[in-house]
Amino acid sequence: MTWALIAMATGTLFFSCKKEDSKPTACSINMTSLAGSYKLTALQYKSDASSAPLDYLQFMDDCERDDIIILKDDGTYITNDLGTVCTPSEEAQGVWQVKGNVLTSDGVFNGTIASYDCKTMIYYTDNALKPGDRLTFTMEKQ
Repeated sequence: MTWALIAMATGTLFFSCKKEDSKPTACSINMTSLAGSYKLTALQYKSDASSAPLDYLQFMDDCERDDIIILKDDGTYITNDLGTVCTPSEEAQGVWQVKGNVLTSDGVFNGTIASYDCKTMIYYTDNALKPGDRLTFTMEKQ
């Protein structure tokens, strides 16, 4: 009887422990935390604030969709034309920086970082193609 009570008490303690919610962790937005290899996984376009988003990734060539951008913490970047290679190759290198939540480069990625959880960075560029529009980029660390 005593062993049965001990087993029940131990089982109750063991099974009553509650796991903490696994919420995405917010990461610091700085050169060191953003450094890494990224692939564009989503690109949405809104022609104005009230319009529905359009999947703009579908308009990119296959050879552009598999590129990897490597952000280095020294402020340089490299774009690798991987998988299906564009003709001519679109490999590039340059400089980038982040101040607050504003990402700037001398190349293809410039905008305001909306969120970053150490794996996924979402940033947007307003007035990209016309006044009042927005391009929203989702980049996944590889």
